[in-house]
Amino acid sequence: MTVGHGDDINAVGGSVRHIPVLLGEVLEALAPAEGDIVIDGTFGAGGYTKAILASGASVVAIDRDPDAIVAGRDLEARSGGRLRLVQAPFSTLDEHIDSADGVVLDIGVSSMQLDQAERGFSFRFDGPLDMRMAQAGLSAADVVNSFKPGDLARIFGFLGEERHAGRIARMIEARREKRPFERTLELADAIETHIGRAPKDKIHPATRVFQALRIFVNDELGELARALLAAERALKPGGRLVVVTFHSLEDRIVKRFIADRADAMTGSRHMPEAQARTATFRKAGGGVTADDAEVAANPRARSARLRAAIRTEAPARSGDFSIFGLPKLPGIDRPGER
Repeated sequence: MTVGHGDDINAVGGSVRHIPVLLGEVLEALAPAEGDIVIDGTFGAGGYTKAILASGASVVAIDRDPDAIVAGRDLEARSGGRLRLVQAPFSTLDEHIDSADGVVLDIGVSSMQLDQAERGFSFRFDGPLDMRMAQAGLSAADVVNSFKPGDLARIFGFLGEERHAGRIARMIEARREKRPFERTLELADAIETHIGRAPKDKIHPATRVFQALRIFVNDELGELARALLAAERALKPGGRLVVVTFHSLEDRIVKRFIADRADAMTGSRHMPEAQARTATFRKAGGGVTADDAEVAANPRARSARLRAAIRTEAPARSGDFSIFGLPKLPGIDRPGER
């Protein structure tokens, strides 16, 4: 299961058993069959992969977290050659297979990552202020201790939708001059002390800042956008794209991509032939959410939304990364952006 960016402290911390979100709906939309090849772009603990293997299909499973790959090796060994694990960002999914019958993406941070204090994703546990899914590159501590307050405010405001973004950024600037932030609880406690918390508040004051830092450090929105473009290139005609998101920012990207790709512009005597285009996907239903029973059994499923589309025979488009409307934020290189 991947845990979403929910509105309580448990969204950024807390032990949870592995429960694949919207599993039945994912399988229905993906429709895996014996002999199919499916890309699971977000392997995690392998919940979707196991179900797809049970259908008789083969899976190429991708995860940039080396711990997830190590944990999945036993499943790979028992798969009879039908599972191949790849340690890589899911934005590179089309580089690991020529063509696929399906692509499934489950966006968010995994419960296993949250449960490991040393990974620094959660402030329920005290750990290093890290948050790097790939365990390499810029850490959350690097961002907090070196970015200008204006840049921090933009990150917190856009990626965390934090209304106190400016106040928190200025507090961080003043506090880090005395001692840099190194631990998750240091940052969470500093934010709570500065902003305060009323008894009626449902979420911890640091929740949205931690969400923003994690999304930024891992370039999650840019990765999602690039993965959708990669899926368009990898899927064969009739192939199915299934994406589960947990946050409005992610869902907006997926919804915009499917709407754009399902829109066909035809040439006319008023339009140059070079501008004509055909739809590369056919929308497969609207946004699907968890029912009451699933939410009762797994509260983190309440913010999940599934969108699906079916690949047409039209060639993949290129050069339109701007359709996603991603913000210009500091410090993240976005290959392929136009």
